[in-house]
Parts: sequence; C-alpha cells; structure tokens
Amino acid sequence: MARVLISMPEEFLNRIDELADDENRSRSELIREALRTYIHKQKVKENAVAIKNASILESLLD
Repeated sequence: MARVLISMPEEFLNRIDELADDENRSRSELIREALRTYIHKQKVKENAVAIKNASILESLLD
C-alpha cells in the first residue's frame, strides 16, 4: 500500500483521532473511508448531471 503525507491543522487531526478512537479503528482507516465516501458522492453527482443533460437533449430532439 502506498503512503501519503498530508498537512492539516492540529485541531483537525485531533478530531480525526478522537473519531477513530471512538470507532476503534486507525486514523488511516477513517481517512480512507472518508475519501471513499467523497469519491462515491462525486460519482453520484456526475451521474445526476449526465441524466439531467440527457433529459435536456431528449427534449430538444423531440
């Protein structure tokens, strides 16, 4: 697995660590899940835009 170095405010990191501890998992696990969720939401948004654009195109072609 690749390693990534990121910078963030100390308070933000402390909050991440608290959440990870509350959920009995590692900081890395929590951040990976957050990024998976973000990527999934972006894909859903892209699909919604594609559906909207297809609908507009269909109405123009009718």
